[in-house]
Amino acid sequence: MHVRTSTSGFAAVLAATFALMGGQATAAPSAAADADRAAAARVVTYDASGSAEFRSAVDRGAAIWNESVDAVELRPAAAGQRANIRVLADNGWPRAITTSLGNGTVYIGRQAVDEGHNTIRISAHELGHILGLPDRKPGPCSSLMSGASAGTTCTNAYPNAAEKAEVEGYFGGSFARTSGAVPLNAVIMD
Repeated sequence: MHVRTSTSGFAAVLAATFALMGGQATAAPSAAADADRAAAARVVTYDASGSAEFRSAVDRGAAIWNESVDAVELRPAAAGQRANIRVLADNGWPRAITTSLGNGTVYIGRQAVDEGHNTIRISAHELGHILGLPDRKPGPCSSLMSGASAGTTCTNAYPNAAEKAEVEGYFGGSFARTSGAVPLNAVIMD
């Protein structure tokens, strides 16, 4: 029995080797092509038409991400274009619902704004979830993803170096990860 198992395993390896040898040869992508793909930002569109009084905060939050990372660019969706991200205002707590990396719905909740939290920080934080970042609570004001745990006096709306690097890793280059740390099809309450 031991001999038969070894022989079967050897035969499988030989069959795989011959199949690979008989296949068509293809050239590996050039280093320049990889560099071009890495340099090209992935465009993620957003629709803030439902964000009511928070429209300028949403646009500023997107601009902050555009200033902070190179591998992804957040742009307002063109008229009639289906956006990757829908941004809505409601009376609840801010939250993001992720459907896949770079896709989902953000709610700019008035409850946090009424408590004194900064609208631009809220916007950038929630967009960070859509870009793959989880909450990091409790955390210091220097961490965008610390969210409300940094307190109402925190107005920092910029991701720190680690948060930037994480998003760059999710969206950058041909070997980038295809999903972020945030679970998909999940509601992330901040």
